[in-house]
Amino acid sequence: MTLQPVLLSVNGVLRDMTVSQQTSLLTVLRNDLCLNSPKYGCGLGECGACTVLVDGVAARSCVIPAVHAGGRVITTLEGLGGADRLHPVQQAFIDEQAAQCGYCMSGMMVMTAALLARNPDPTDEEIRRELSGNLCRCGTHLEILKAVRRAAELMRSAGGADA
Repeated sequence: MTLQPVLLSVNGVLRDMTVSQQTSLLTVLRNDLCLNSPKYGCGLGECGACTVLVDGVAARSCVIPAVHAGGRVITTLEGLGGADRLHPVQQAFIDEQAAQCGYCMSGMMVMTAALLARNPDPTDEEIRRELSGNLCRCGTHLEILKAVRRAAELMRSAGGADA
């Protein structure tokens, strides 16, 4: 097993680490940095539970080798906002009670943040298309759709995607 140094920027904090070339970004985020929002779902990049932002773009952390994330800006749900200052997407998902079991919620919220950063006023069809790769097995799809619309409203009223 070959180890390689990597400098990761995660949620605004630089982390100097040594990782195996095969270690996924998800494994580093959860096991080494104790960030619990990205979840291990399928391990194949298909379900969306492990979604994080990489340089502002939604990406599946289970299929990204951690060594390839060096020099990039990684944002997890914890990095969007916290209990003292919720991101509008987090607030909207709470307001609309979009979670049932909650396993998909981190990925859904991160995908929503990425969508709204690119498109502050998406149509329902655009929302459905964007979130179609994030699987929700509980059936809260209607609440999730409402939460995304609510997040868009909150962000527009706050003056932008970084609200």
